[in-house]
Amino acid sequence: MKKIEAIIRPERLDVVREALDEKGFSGMTVTQVEGRGRQKGITLQWRAGEYRVEFLPKVKLEIVVKDEDVEQVVDIICDAAATGKIGDGKIFILPVEDVVRVRTKERGKDAI
Repeated sequence: MKKIEAIIRPERLDVVREALDEKGFSGMTVTQVEGRGRQKGITLQWRAGEYRVEFLPKVKLEIVVKDEDVEQVVDIICDAAATGKIGDGKIFILPVEDVVRVRTKERGKDAI
């Protein structure tokens, strides 16, 4: 099993969620986060002048999937989240040793 952590633009969350739901991947955790990468923040104009926003709002989407579903989920997220502009996000793939469903104590792939 793998855990997919995708950092995406907040405005793309609904599109990504719908695309994942459509393919049967409905379980996910979403967290509001802030960060920066190559984009290195943005400069905004205000009446009083300019100011710099170093950390931009993003959404972190976490999904645990079977090993055989990783590439499909990554492709779905990339296709749905992409705008073609810098700051579209990143996807991290991590190994998951085990999963336990609290209600039934099912383990492993049955608990996903």
